[in-house]
Amino acid sequence: MNTRFAVAVHILTFLESQAGAPATSELIASSVNTNPTLIRRLLSQLAKAGLTTSQMGSGGGALLARPASSITLLDVWRAMDAAQEVFAMHEAPNPMCPVGRNIKRTLGLRIARVRSAIDAELAKTTIAAMASDVSLNAEERLTALPLTRPSR
Repeated sequence: MNTRFAVAVHILTFLESQAGAPATSELIASSVNTNPTLIRRLLSQLAKAGLTTSQMGSGGGALLARPASSITLLDVWRAMDAAQEVFAMHEAPNPMCPVGRNIKRTLGLRIARVRSAIDAELAKTTIAAMASDVSLNAEERLTALPLTRPSR
C-alpha cells in the first residue's frame, strides 16, 4: 500500500510544529524515520501543489507555503494524486458478457460516491488541526506518566 499521503501529512504537520523555522529534509526524515531522498521527492510534489516552499542558503529548509489553517487533508490528498490510487478499474472486461458490458458503469457510480465522501471528510481537517491534535496527544501522554519522588 502506498504511504505517500500519510508521509506528506506527517511532513506538513512537522513543518507546522516548527513554528516558521525552516526544516531540512534530514530533520524531517528523522521524524518520519525514512530516507531524506524520499522526503525531498515528496517536498517537491508538495511545492508543485503550492503547499510548501524552500528557503535556500545557510539555515534554509522547507516551510509551509501558506498558513496551516488553510491547508486541508484534501489538499494533501490531491497533491499526492492519492485519489487516483484508491480504486482502479480493470481495463477491458468482455463486452459480450452482460456483467462485463455493464460493470464499469455500475461500479463507477458507486466509486464516484465513495470518492466524494472521502473528499468531503478530508476537507474537514486542516494541518493546523493535525498539529494541534499531535501536540495535545503528546501533552496527554506526559500528564499520564506517574510522578516519581526522589528516594531519600
